[in-house]
Amino acid sequence: MTAGLMSSVRAGLAAPERKYVQALASVDADGRFCGYASLFNRMDLAGDIVMPGAFSRTLRARGAAAVGMLLEHDPKASIGAWLRLEEDRVGLWVEGRIGREGAGPRAARLMRSGRLDGLSIGFRTVAAEEDRSARVRRLYEIDLWEVSVVSSPMLPEARARAAGAGRVTGSESPGTAVDVGVIARMRRTTALLRQTR
Repeated sequence: MTAGLMSSVRAGLAAPERKYVQALASVDADGRFCGYASLFNRMDLAGDIVMPGAFSRTLRARGAAAVGMLLEHDPKASIGAWLRLEEDRVGLWVEGRIGREGAGPRAARLMRSGRLDGLSIGFRTVAAEEDRSARVRRLYEIDLWEVSVVSSPMLPEARARAAGAGRVTGSESPGTAVDVGVIARMRRTTALLRQTR
């Protein structure tokens, strides 16, 4: 450590510390990508918590091929197909491929440039429990309609990465670079907005 840096640390003037998970490319050359579209037991910015097993019935009934892959939840912007959707101990794991027609090429460009790497689910709630005092809703069963690639996911940790990146193991946090301070500010803002409902 240099003398200048040492004196800054001593004086309490060091830059704020931030923790990042290493960022990974969100799509490979063939348009394939993977990631967690939903994480169990994590509260999203709207106060929803998806519980383990919430997707099991809809995945058995529909399968990956019948769940849409959209750009920013736009039903007119289909961008590809899901090859695999399954629950594991962490959440809803997805593997898909961006198509070469419609909105697919645009989505692939945005993903390669790093401007689009969020994942977000479109669903109908089948079974839930709401705690009004805590402003939390626990989702026990979800009818999954689509999974979108988005720029700002409701669950900030739900991120896409290039195919073959592998799943989360142990205590590793899924997702790409996330500034914890930004997430905290987003949650506070969302909580204030929910109070006006």
